Amino acid sequence: MGKIDALCISKKKGQRKHPVDSAIFRADYGIEGDAHAGPWHRQVTLLSAGDIETVRAGGLPEVGPGDFAENVVVSGVDLNSLGLGSRLRLGPDVVLSVTQIGKVCHTPCRIAKLTGDCIMPRWGLFARVQKGGQVKVGDEIEILETVRRDVFQAVVLTISDRCSQGTRPDTAGPAVVKRLKEKLQVHIYRTEIWPDDKSTIIDRLKHYSNGHSIDLVVTVGGTGFAPRDVTPEATREVLERLTPGLDEAMRAGSLSKTPHAMLSRGTSGMRASTLIVNLPGSERAALENLDVILPALNHGLLKLRGDSADCAPPPGP
Repeated sequence: MGKIDALCISKKKGQRKHPVDSAIFRADYGIEGDAHAGPWHRQVTLLSAGDIETVRAGGLPEVGPGDFAENVVVSGVDLNSLGLGSRLRLGPDVVLSVTQIGKVCHTPCRIAKLTGDCIMPRWGLFARVQKGGQVKVGDEIEILETVRRDVFQAVVLTISDRCSQGTRPDTAGPAVVKRLKEKLQVHIYRTEIWPDDKSTIIDRLKHYSNGHSIDLVVTVGGTGFAPRDVTPEATREVLERLTPGLDEAMRAGSLSKTPHAMLSRGTSGMRASTLIVNLPGSERAALENLDVILPALNHGLLKLRGDSADCAPPPGP
């Protein structure tokens, strides 16, 4: 159990926030009166008081709450132990769910220029408000659920006109989720169902691979010859580095069971530190393809996280 040392808001993004004695948190929105509130995943930002003190001790004694554009400064809890999907209670009522760890800053923001070192990209947590209420400075903060940071985070997107319209049940997506949990021990951050629309697929893939702290995004469906099958085209527009070995292995493995496997156009690759993999839309084919690559995914995802271990043991004498 910890406590809330400061609450801070600002009317504009990219500015220092000013401390307030209390704040109203609204579910699926954020903090009333704060520029970061809205229908997105980074509604509330949190920093540890210890991290701010580290910056002060390092030569910036004038910095304080709100200077890093954080909403909530806490002490007595280890924010650095929390991964995506972890939940916290602030005060008697408010519940937050962690949605992002740090962020990518492509150019120095105003906060970095003012403080000399914006620690939010390294140590900040972003969260969505699950349950609203009022929070006051000095209120308790409690970790309700911890998802470890070493656990891989995955998103499964079912791409199907009929499933998105509710005219056909989605069996492939849930089957893929179950297999990923059993064999790769991932935390499923989100599952979604979308129509076979190229721009929508591109938007969702970018959303989860642009600094969202997601290790793996798996799409299910839209990889065949039908006119509306555009998942591979959408995926290729998003990818920065291809992983053709995964595609070759999946088609080869499935080809041993059916000649129709050669008609699958699924692709895979990396965007930043997220691996994106296309699977076919039928439950059987999706699992057949996934089972082929599962033995290599753990090692590959560790590499994407920056693991420096050798890919293979050194040769013997």
